[in-house]
Amino acid sequence: MRESLRRVALVAALLTAGTASAPSFAVNPQLADRVERGRYLATAADCSACHTAPGGKPFAGGLNLETPFGSLLSANITPDRETGIGAWSDDEFVRAMQQGIAPGGVHLYPAMPYPDFTRVTREDLLAVRAYLATLEPVRAAIDTDRLPFPFSIRSSMLVWNALNFSSGEFHSEPSRTAEWNRGAYLVTGLGHCGACHTPKGVMGGAKAQPMAGAAFLGSYAPPLDNDERTGLGAWRVEDVVSYLKSGWGGGQAATGPMALVVANSTSHLSDADLRSVAVYLKDIPAPTSSATALNKDDAAMRAGRALYLVSCSACHTSTGEGVTGLAPTLAHSAVVQAAATDTLLDVVLNGAQAVATDAAPTAPGMPAFGWQLSNDQIAEVLTYVRNDWGNAASAVSASDVQAARAHHPQ
Repeated sequence: MRESLRRVALVAALLTAGTASAPSFAVNPQLADRVERGRYLATAADCSACHTAPGGKPFAGGLNLETPFGSLLSANITPDRETGIGAWSDDEFVRAMQQGIAPGGVHLYPAMPYPDFTRVTREDLLAVRAYLATLEPVRAAIDTDRLPFPFSIRSSMLVWNALNFSSGEFHSEPSRTAEWNRGAYLVTGLGHCGACHTPKGVMGGAKAQPMAGAAFLGSYAPPLDNDERTGLGAWRVEDVVSYLKSGWGGGQAATGPMALVVANSTSHLSDADLRSVAVYLKDIPAPTSSATALNKDDAAMRAGRALYLVSCSACHTSTGEGVTGLAPTLAHSAVVQAAATDTLLDVVLNGAQAVATDAAPTAPGMPAFGWQLSNDQIAEVLTYVRNDWGNAASAVSASDVQAARAHHPQ
């Protein structure tokens, strides 16, 4: 019944879409299927996250996108012919998505992740376009260019692309299972996971360390490789699926930018696709790494333990095990032991809110401690947390905390 209603709604959308914007194709069940598939694929790509401004019309652009080189405004991708993409041909749409070149030869910046979308098949991209054509056309002229000179010169992308971009659709690995290949297609293409989780060079191009974790504007996207300490090595396939579906998995809660990904994208994907993603991620090899925990008699460790027992143990327990669905596990946590402490510091300074999903609707939160604890105290408690219960990671300094306060003003 739900599927029938959805098809009726899609057909109605096609009939009522602005005639000046919508493509001229006949309404039929096959088209409805294509539009529905495009909706699903657009959800997998999380298009609305970047192309919808707070309080704005869906997909009408205007969201401020911070980059290490300055800020951009996202484009209007509704089917309005003058300010959106309604006048684009299919070839122009595919070229923009796969090559980063908009109509008129305008080079897009890789804030639009065409380096990942180049792997998406033309068929899938045109299904996404068919879905976008059913949206309400919104007249919203967006001047996306806000980068300072010389980054504002779009022709400079010719050099960037030559150094950092390799085009080409995804091709299945014959030696791998269909499930693994589907996961690879979603992770490296539509899902563009590497846009956040792969480290970048000084020019913003991806380094040859896929999914190895990356710091970005005061946040840290952890490794998705299988390092036992800092990656997904201790997670089962079922843990990854649960995390992407409900926001909870492997003892961890999705917060911050990942909470939005779960809320708007992965929680709406099929269980089969989520399992494919998990199977692929669990096959990413771990680099050779090691760490030695600080001595428990270290002054910072002793001070940190005392602070932890007073301020943290009520929720996370004295053994760092946490409480399922309420407080994440700190023992053997990849986030806690991450090479970069950006996310950890942000959570302690400013608090965090777990994502609310159909599978886990309660969305518990953690209070902020930035107003209560000094830089020295936060450094001590995090140094302790990163080096007890089997954890091992570098100490946190007061200067690290102060730098995080500058990134995340309270």
